Amino acid sequence: MAEKRDYYEVLGVAKTASADEIKKAYRSAAMKWHPDRWVDGTDAEKKTAEEKFKEASEAYSVLSDPDKKAKYDQYGFAGVDGQGAPDFSGGFGNLNDILNDLFGGGFSGFSGFGGFGGGTQGRTQQRVMKGRDIRTRIRLTLEEIATGAEKEITIERNRPCPDCGGRGAKNASDVKTCPTCNGSGQTQRVVNSLFGRTMTYSTCPQCGGEGKVINNPCRTCGGTGLVRRRETVKVKIPAGVEDGMQLTIRGEGHAAPHNGVNGDLLVIIEEIPHSSLKRDGKNLFYSTVISVTDAILGTEITVPCLDGSYKVKVDPGTQSGTVMKLRGKGLPAVSGYGSGTGDLYVKILVWIPKRLSSDEKKAMEEMRTSRSFTPDLSRDDKALFDKMKNIF
Repeated sequence: MAEKRDYYEVLGVAKTASADEIKKAYRSAAMKWHPDRWVDGTDAEKKTAEEKFKEASEAYSVLSDPDKKAKYDQYGFAGVDGQGAPDFSGGFGNLNDILNDLFGGGFSGFSGFGGFGGGTQGRTQQRVMKGRDIRTRIRLTLEEIATGAEKEITIERNRPCPDCGGRGAKNASDVKTCPTCNGSGQTQRVVNSLFGRTMTYSTCPQCGGEGKVINNPCRTCGGTGLVRRRETVKVKIPAGVEDGMQLTIRGEGHAAPHNGVNGDLLVIIEEIPHSSLKRDGKNLFYSTVISVTDAILGTEITVPCLDGSYKVKVDPGTQSGTVMKLRGKGLPAVSGYGSGTGDLYVKILVWIPKRLSSDEKKAMEEMRTSRSFTPDLSRDDKALFDKMKNIF
């Protein structure tokens, strides 16, 4: 399965693009790839158009929504978790209706498969070059997850060449407009049929979609406009993140050739197991063992928490399996994924000795017949018995 492309890359816009720029980019993609325009194409062309249209629609549904866009900018695909995929089970919809919804009318000139009225046919958009993303992992303790952390990571990445300023040419005059595509980055072909005209586009073979060619490449970077650098990046980790979550640091990936759009730094969270506590979402769990006498007489135990240790009273007569809750001693919800702080649950287990001395056995035999040591299911013990039945 092909790797999912960055939404900004799909629409060919920068991460700083305005809402209007995103809308216009989607309009361009819809005009080009809507399946209605490819009904006369080959099966391969139809499949490509369908996939491209779905991809553009998914990208637009996320980037046009301020809340989804903010989550995507911070956490990448994990932040939207499938919320971007539109439902095409009922078809792709009419292209005129899509454009009218976007721009309030004025696109009734679409006829068959030949293009649009008003002279919009044949308009191309220069390809936006994007640097590759960098993936790395950061290991965090539960203590760091509870408060959030700032980490420094060292990565190797492509940066703009200092000698040519990222142009790929020593002098700006050596960068020329591509003669094949006239700077559009695309070549086009018109096919006439009984149903009208179909316009197909492909990446320019001479400039690779950049719209520019270099006559005298820079000797330092060989014309790529890029050099390798080892650099340190500070990453702010929000409180409450979970193992496997991916944070997206925009623009901190590889630089793009010839001053294009930087890739992203994708930071995958790796949680270091705690020596005493277990985690489930926002809640933490701790188990401890006490003696029979402590369970009978009551005691005080020390519970490790993420902000220090706490003394907790164990009431006399506490049964094995009893769970106590320390409210608010769990983890905070990560921003945008709920609210509040979880709890810490403490499970009490009672240890039963297997070997006793003769005096201890004698004392236990005397207590065996004591009323206090006979289970009474009429009150609290009955509630415990009912809970145990539910377990089995």
